[in-house]
Amino acid sequence: MQSTPENSLKNALKVCRDSFVFVGFFSFFINALMLVPTFYMLQVYGRVMTSGSLTTLAMLTLIMIGLVITLGSLEWIRSRIMVRVSTRLDVLLSRQVYKASFKRALDSGGMDASAQSLNDLTGLRQFLSSSGLFAFFDAPWLPIYIAVMFLFHPWFGWVATGSALLLIVLAFVNEKLTGPVLAQANKEHIGATLYTTKNLRNAEVIESMGMLETLMDRWGRRQRSVLLLQSLASDRGGLVTTLSRTFRLLVQSLVLGLGAYLAVDHQVGAGLVFAGAVLLGRALAPIDLMIGSWKGFIAARSQYNRLNDILGKQQAQPERLSLPAPEGQVQVENLVVTAPGSKTPILKNISFSVPAGCVVGIIGPSASGKSTLARALIGVWPPQHGVVRLDGADISTWDKHELGPHIGYLPQDIELFEGSVGENIARFAEIDSAKVIQAARTAGVHEMILLLPDGYDTVIGSEGVMLSAGQRQRIGLARALYGNPRLIILDEPNSNLDEVGDRALAAAIQQIKHTGATLFVITHRTNIVSQLDRLLVMKAGVVGLYGPREEVLAELSGQQPPVPKHAGPVPVATNVASIDARKDDGGESYA
Repeated sequence: MQSTPENSLKNALKVCRDSFVFVGFFSFFINALMLVPTFYMLQVYGRVMTSGSLTTLAMLTLIMIGLVITLGSLEWIRSRIMVRVSTRLDVLLSRQVYKASFKRALDSGGMDASAQSLNDLTGLRQFLSSSGLFAFFDAPWLPIYIAVMFLFHPWFGWVATGSALLLIVLAFVNEKLTGPVLAQANKEHIGATLYTTKNLRNAEVIESMGMLETLMDRWGRRQRSVLLLQSLASDRGGLVTTLSRTFRLLVQSLVLGLGAYLAVDHQVGAGLVFAGAVLLGRALAPIDLMIGSWKGFIAARSQYNRLNDILGKQQAQPERLSLPAPEGQVQVENLVVTAPGSKTPILKNISFSVPAGCVVGIIGPSASGKSTLARALIGVWPPQHGVVRLDGADISTWDKHELGPHIGYLPQDIELFEGSVGENIARFAEIDSAKVIQAARTAGVHEMILLLPDGYDTVIGSEGVMLSAGQRQRIGLARALYGNPRLIILDEPNSNLDEVGDRALAAAIQQIKHTGATLFVITHRTNIVSQLDRLLVMKAGVVGLYGPREEVLAELSGQQPPVPKHAGPVPVATNVASIDARKDDGGESYA
C-alpha cells in the first residue's frame, strides 16, 4: 500500500483554500467600502453645499468615519488572514521540503546539497503576506468601479474602460519583457550561490594553494551575468512601471478636465468632477500595483514551480511492517552500484556473505570501490542491480528511522554538527548519559573529551570549539558506536589518528567483537589487520579475494594458505561465487 506525502504543495494549498475564500469575501466588502469617500464627496457637494445644513454634514461625516474605520478593520483582518495562511503553509510544508532537499542531496552524492528549497518556501510565504498579493484579489472588482463610472456619465465609463485596457496591456508587456529574464537571473543567482558555498567549505585548500584569485574571477563572471540579467529586467520593468504610473496620473488629471467640461455643459454636478477622478484612481490602483510588484510575483512563481518540482519528484513511501532488531548477518548478491548521476558502474556484480559478529577488513588500491561498497552496505547508495540483505531482508526495505539506531557509520570525511560533543555522540536524539559515556569509552575518547573546556557539554562548530581532524575522527567513532549498533562500517577510521589513536582503535575493535556486532573496516594501514576475522580485497570494482584473514594474506604474499584444523586443504576464495561461509569449532569463519 502506497502513502503519498501528506503535505505536498497542492495539498497544502487545498488545506488553506477556505482562508483564501475568506480573503476574497473580505475583499468584496473592502472594495465596496472603497466607494465611501467618493459618495461622501458627492453627498457633500449635492446636499450640504446646496442646502447649507450642518446637521446633514455632521451625520454624513459620522457615517463616513464609521465606514472608513470598518474598511480599515477589514483590511487589517484580511492581512492577518494571509499572515496566518503563510505561516500555516510553512508549518505544513517545511518538514516535507526539508526531507525533499535532503533526498536530493543524498541522491546527488552531496553535489546538489543546497537549502534553496527552504529559501523558496520562505520567499513564497513572504509573498503571500505582502501587499502585492492583494492587488490580485482587488483587480477582479475593476468592472464594478467601471460600472459606477458609467452611472456617473458614459464618458467617465469609457475613459475608465480604455485606461484599464491600456494598463492591462502594459502588465502583459511587462510579463513578456521581464519574466524570462528574471527567471534566468534567479537561476544564475542560485547557481552562483551554490558555487560560492562549496568554495567556502574548502577555504583552507584554496588559501594554501593560492587559488583564491582564480576562483574569485570565476565567481565574478557568474555574478556579472546575474547582475546583467537583473539590470536588464529592472530596466525593462522600471520603464513599464514608470509608464503605468505616469499614465494613471495623466488620465486622472484628464478626467478632472473632462468633469469640468461636463459640469460647465451642465451634464454632471460639481461633485462628480472630483469624484470621477478619485474613483478612476481607485479603479486603476490594483493594476498599477500589480505592475509595480510584478518582480515579486515572478520570483514567487519561480519559487512555486521549484517547490512543486522537488515535492513532485519525492517518491511515495510504502507503509512498511516493522522488522525485529537485526543481528548483523549481511549478504550481498550480484551487486552493481553507480555513483549518483553516473551511468558507469563502480561495483560490478559482486557477491559475498558475512555472518553476524564477524569483523571484515576491506582493502584494495584507491578507486577500487571500497567506499562505494560501504555506502551500499548501509543503503545510502541504492544498487542498479542486485541486493544487500541484512538478516535476510533487503536493506532498502527497512524503515530508516527504525534501522538507524542499529547502524554505525564512520565516513572518510568526518562531519560533526553544531552542538555539544554529547549531542553529536548521541546523534542529536535524547541524550542518555550512560550510553554516551559508554560509546566514548569504547572509542577510547572519554579522557580526551574530559580535557575539553566543558567536557561533554563543549559546543563545537562555528560558534564553539574547533577540533582537530584526529579529534573529530575519534568523536565520530564514538557516534558510530553509540547504542551498541549491530552493523558497523568504518571507512578509513585511522586516517587521521596518531599512535595513541591507533591503539584506542584497536581496543575499540576488540570491544566491538565482544558485543557480537558485525564490523566492516576499510583501511590502507596494516596495523589493525591482526584484529580482523576476514579480509575482502577489492580491485577495479570487483572482489579479488575474500576469506579468512590468514588465507587471504597468504594468497597475497604467494605462500601456501594454512590448513584448517577440521578439514583438508581449503582453497582461498578467488571467485566470490564459490564462497560458502561456515564456522569452525573456534568460531572462525571460512570460505
